[in-house]
Amino acid sequence: MTEHSVAIHAGKDGNFRRQVSSFRNTISKVGPHQPEKGRYILYCALICPWASRTLHVRALKQLEDIIDVAVVHYTLTPNGWPFEITDKAETGDPLYGCENTKELYLKADPNYSARYTVPILWDKKLETIVNNESSEIIRILYTAFDDLLPEDSPAKGKTYYPIDQPEAIRKIDELNEWIYPNINNGVYKTGFATTQEVYDKEVDNLFSSLDRLETLLSDGREYLVPEVGLSDADIRLYPTLVRFDVGYHTLFRCNIKMIRHDYPHIHRYLQRLYWGEKAFSDWTNFEHIKRGYSRVGGNAGIEPRGPLPHMLPLDA
Repeated sequence: MTEHSVAIHAGKDGNFRRQVSSFRNTISKVGPHQPEKGRYILYCALICPWASRTLHVRALKQLEDIIDVAVVHYTLTPNGWPFEITDKAETGDPLYGCENTKELYLKADPNYSARYTVPILWDKKLETIVNNESSEIIRILYTAFDDLLPEDSPAKGKTYYPIDQPEAIRKIDELNEWIYPNINNGVYKTGFATTQEVYDKEVDNLFSSLDRLETLLSDGREYLVPEVGLSDADIRLYPTLVRFDVGYHTLFRCNIKMIRHDYPHIHRYLQRLYWGEKAFSDWTNFEHIKRGYSRVGGNAGIEPRGPLPHMLPLDA
């Protein structure tokens, strides 16, 4: 997310537009990409909320011994995400020794000409990208590898998008339909706006949507769809909320309110997810988040000190 990336995604009208993902295959017993232990690897950036969704689900579904992970450097470049190793979280490219994600995309498709995004779900056997759309990858992970889990695993048969419960699916879909454009992507449309008029419109829409979320959670519910428990809607929302105060508030000018001080119900909801589920906290890297976002646009790599602590204790 360098200044280069802002320029190429904000049009002449000042609006940020997200690229549509190109690789949209799945993993199934009847297709070319079949579920096998050790066959797949997730390429992810810990700064990236979209990539982090897939890491949270991999942990929730106890797939750590089935699907490998490679973590890129936290600075996005015109050639995608580098495989530079500067800390213990970054892994480099364990398969091919690539220098950046551009090389992976061109290995999968020599004619590929769009952005070199993460997450990437890579098939080692066929040496290609299965899917690079996070919302589809997480749903693949919900069920595709269940037969490979131990019989006594609590994750076996556990799905966060219960297609056998149509009313729950309707509620999850409705939540995703307004949370994605207005909050998940709303912070980017605000932070990457290049005119005052667009920024004013997007920041107002973002905080109106956060106000709507605060009202929804004001009944004390622990999850967005209480009758399901933790669901696809929570998994998609969490990465944005956990980055809000430490990244978007300061570095994306989303600074009308803070989650921790101004949205008590959202804050308690976020705290429960972070402190109550290691799949969330273990794969939330505040150092990568702050370092990466501090290199966006005109931020010049100056990492903000606060807010401290990054996540308040649950009893605060």
